[in-house]
Amino acid sequence: MNKIKKILACVDLSQYSLMTLEYAVELAKGSRAQIIVFNVINQIDTSGLAMTGGYFPGYLPSGTDLEGYLETLKKDRHEKIKAIIKENFLNDASMMSIKFERGTPFECILQAVETENIDLIVMANKGRRNISRVLFGSTAEKVFRHSPVPVISVRDKNEFKRK
Repeated sequence: MNKIKKILACVDLSQYSLMTLEYAVELAKGSRAQIIVFNVINQIDTSGLAMTGGYFPGYLPSGTDLEGYLETLKKDRHEKIKAIIKENFLNDASMMSIKFERGTPFECILQAVETENIDLIVMANKGRRNISRVLFGSTAEKVFRHSPVPVISVRDKNEFKRK
């Protein structure tokens, strides 16, 4: 078994993000691993905005192009993630860095495994787009199937109780 040096904590700012970070921090403490808090700006959302902007030129705020809007979105998400870290993991913040990508979430996650030399992925098995799971399969499912490194699935005990 290889030593865990880098953990990719995948957060989408859903209700599962805090739980995902809690698990990542606990795992990192035992191995002194670095945590990359990873968020993907979904290509589906950005493609929709680009199309909408073409049909409705005034849809985006005045003077804002798609790239400007995405930069604002990235800053907003960065602030939200920093707030979660500050409120819940102040003593552990030094082991965390925040990284964003834009694209298809599962592809970005798998690419980050390679580019960041990730040893372990921590992610929730549910997130923002539960309806898309029915149509396309979940991001978590695709990561589980194709990841070259171990993946830990974070689950809400209350939601997944035995019946």
